[in-house]
Parts: sequence; C-alpha cells; structure tokens
Amino acid sequence: MDTHDRDSLLLLQLVALFQSTALQQMGKLKNPVTDTIERNLDQARISIDMIEMLKTKMKGNLSPDEDRTISAVLRDLRLNFVDESGKTDPSPAEGKEEGHS
Repeated sequence: MDTHDRDSLLLLQLVALFQSTALQQMGKLKNPVTDTIERNLDQARISIDMIEMLKTKMKGNLSPDEDRTISAVLRDLRLNFVDESGKTDPSPAEGKEEGHS
C-alpha cells in the first residue's frame, strides 16, 4: 500500500469516527462505553461541523471518491440531525402525537 492509499484510508477512517460519534450524540447509536442511548444535539452539531471543516480545508486535495464519500456522510448526518432536531425529548406527560411516521 503506497502512502497516498494509506492516507486516503486514514482520512476515511477519521471521517467514519466522527460519523459514528455524531450518530451516538444524536441518540441513533448506543454509546459503546456506557451501553446506553445518549442524546446531545449540540455535540452532534460540532461533530458534523468537524467533518465539514475537514472537507473545506482539504478542498482541491481530495480524490473524487474521497469527496463523494465525505459528501454522502455529511448528507446522511444532516438529514439525521434535522430528524432528531424535530423530536422532543420523550416525557411521560407528552403522549399525544398525531399519527404520522
């Protein structure tokens, strides 16, 4: 494996790390350390912003595959973030959501 291939693999692993962290922070994945669902949208926003910053700073230096992969990750995370932002924290007093999925 040459240096470029190794660097590409490391970059995509870094993006995947931020992606899984953001999904955990949105409550979409369990925290593997605590084995619980945790939700912190402010922290999720920071994780998404970190991926965006990497993409912006590396503009012109990404291969087409790297650019497509990072763009797809950002699109997926943003859609999930909007979905989670529209939800309220579940509480026993709130049970009257009108039937849409």
